[in-house]
Amino acid sequence: MFHVKHEGWDPAGDPRSSLTPRQLSTLDAFESLIREHAIPLGMVAGGDAGRLRQRHIDDCLRAVAVVRSIDRSAYDLGSGAGLPGIVVAVACPELRVTLVESRRPRGAFLQFVVDRLGVVNAVVSNERVEALSEQVDLCFSRAFARVGVAWRAADRLLVPGGRLVYFAGERFDRSELPKDAVAEVVAPSALARAGPLVIMSRQ
Repeated sequence: MFHVKHEGWDPAGDPRSSLTPRQLSTLDAFESLIREHAIPLGMVAGGDAGRLRQRHIDDCLRAVAVVRSIDRSAYDLGSGAGLPGIVVAVACPELRVTLVESRRPRGAFLQFVVDRLGVVNAVVSNERVEALSEQVDLCFSRAFARVGVAWRAADRLLVPGGRLVYFAGERFDRSELPKDAVAEVVAPSALARAGPLVIMSRQ
């Protein structure tokens, strides 16, 4: 059974308001690396080149509001270009974020970004999600899989009380929510083409 709790909750307001100038500068540098490298490699749509900040960086910052002070570890499942894993790692330096990406070229890009930006709390794992075994406080899923598949992948990886933060698409259908999870649906923000965040945990 799933539950929808306080829909419309806006935990962060301006997603950049709590970031330091150094964090903002790092995110700007990440945006440039996406434009210069990830788009030519086909990791991010070329049509998004002029709206990377709104469409991707600020969209990913929505997940920061879910991170609690007691959370210490997270997986970014199917990290791709590091969205949201790199963004969350920059914004939450006390959280160790493992960027899980089985495709070697994308893993190489992620390692390049981590090294270039000095994101010391982010590590790259060139494994399939199925091969992971360490349990974590959080899993992030953005453009990784449909919600049921993402929950099945995350469920066994979460510590008791752990959460999956799922970035749903514009056409998200609540009927797809798995029956064995509690789901908190956070209404879409004003960001272009953003769907809701769905925060899921075990019953």
